[in-house]
Amino acid sequence: MKTVSVRISGRVQGVWFRDWTRRTAAGLGLDGWVRNRPDGTVEALFSGAAPAVERMLKLCETGPSAAHVTGVAAQPADHPPAQSGFVIR
Repeated sequence: MKTVSVRISGRVQGVWFRDWTRRTAAGLGLDGWVRNRPDGTVEALFSGAAPAVERMLKLCETGPSAAHVTGVAAQPADHPPAQSGFVIR
């Protein structure tokens, strides 16, 4: 089990990034959440099998077609999400 906290920057708000993240993460069997930040970034917590988490991080480098990602910063998280499944906050 691997859990990471992620901050995604670029044109990532107003382009359905959170919905894309929810659908993609759920399809990979990940638990966690995603939310917009006031500074224009998207923040997420991904938790699950290490290969699935790594795949999700790689997919976030591109995101949905309307997005323009300029950075994906991930770091290990201390705690897995409190809920199972993947939600938009």
